[in-house]
Amino acid sequence: MKDFLPKNLIMLAKNLPAPLYLVGGSVRDFLARLHPPRFDFDLAASLPVEILEEASKAAGFHVCATYKNTGTVKLKDEEGNEYEYTRFRHDKYIRGLHTPAEILFTEDIEIDARRRDFTANAVYYDLQNFAFVDPLGGIADIEQKSLRTVDKPEKVFGEDGLRLMRLARQAAQLGFIPTKDCLAGAKSNARLIQDISKERIYQELKLILAADKKYGNEKGHYEGLKLLDEIGVFALLFPELALGKGQMQRKDFHAYDVLEHSFRVVLYAPEEIRLAALLHDVGKPFCFQRDGNTFLHPQEGAPIADGILRRLGAPNKERETVVKLVATHMYDFNCQTSEEKLRRFFVENYSLLPWLMRLKQADFSGCMDNVSVAPTVRKWQTLLARMDKENAPFTLKQLAVDGKDLLTAGVSPQKVGVALENALRYAVCHPEENAKERLLKLLPNFLR
Repeated sequence: MKDFLPKNLIMLAKNLPAPLYLVGGSVRDFLARLHPPRFDFDLAASLPVEILEEASKAAGFHVCATYKNTGTVKLKDEEGNEYEYTRFRHDKYIRGLHTPAEILFTEDIEIDARRRDFTANAVYYDLQNFAFVDPLGGIADIEQKSLRTVDKPEKVFGEDGLRLMRLARQAAQLGFIPTKDCLAGAKSNARLIQDISKERIYQELKLILAADKKYGNEKGHYEGLKLLDEIGVFALLFPELALGKGQMQRKDFHAYDVLEHSFRVVLYAPEEIRLAALLHDVGKPFCFQRDGNTFLHPQEGAPIADGILRRLGAPNKERETVVKLVATHMYDFNCQTSEEKLRRFFVENYSLLPWLMRLKQADFSGCMDNVSVAPTVRKWQTLLARMDKENAPFTLKQLAVDGKDLLTAGVSPQKVGVALENALRYAVCHPEENAKERLLKLLPNFLR
């Protein structure tokens, strides 16, 4: 393992009066043979921060921050690598509070190991002696691809509700399987997720939705959501969508209930639209309870999705995009929309089209696990290709006239915007007439 480590880190370890250890994900990833190993450089030792600071400076590190209360030092080397040192310690928690109520420093590595979450993350690598130290049997768990808590599961999850999300995220990324005791402890503490800040929950959720990308666990993002559902956390975060569990759909279109279908749409969706994929049918449970059918679920689902994303503290731009995708994901689902309407729809939703078509494809695949091209996507791709050959304008920049032309033609500044929009809607349906002289001749029509 030492061959992968920066030389100045080895130098730092040699100059310390006690062993310095690499611990956590970097050691786990190396032992799990994840290539290339990903080093987060989490360091630990029994040394006070003052000693670590002094030795780090002598070894050429920049000390970015020091927190004496938690025994933490943040470092950076000349190559920009970041390191976080934490002194061996024991944390005492008040149930439901994410932050330790009391921190006690120790020289016992096993005590330090038991303050962590899973044994796979509690294997240490001695940077002085180049040897693994395994206080809790984590190496065997890594080899067996198992997630086991460092202490009684009730205690581990009861100390920090965020570990519920971390369980799903790490299982999803690594392809590791939680033990039965681990799952039971997570289930009995599921409600502690309500004590965690929305920012932390959202951050972990996004990592789960991209879980397949980190180590190549092909279905990781789907498995992470399924695990959140199994331990009862998903229903607490997304009660509106969780109502779809057991809500069966037309068997000629759907093999799964609403919730499982939503998870499978995420499975088939590219990373950039997975949040929209998860929420695309969030209006179905509401509509079914109110109307006995789901005909209006896109229209009703959009404001529900908006409320969920506000509750999670999602960035405004992402929230607005997801809401638009939810509202439009069923447009032309039966391929019956006329070409003229479609052309205008393309203009009105031009920036959204790539994501909307990917969502439509994922939605189609998530119904029956059919990965062939969705009929709507095929129809749209054909029309878009033809429009491209026709040089049809999709944006105002592609229109043969602009605001200056309209002002010169005598249009009042207050009406320029409306006239341009109307001209674009006309030209996209009649691309052969997208010429300055012709559009100016039709200007009276665009002002109506």
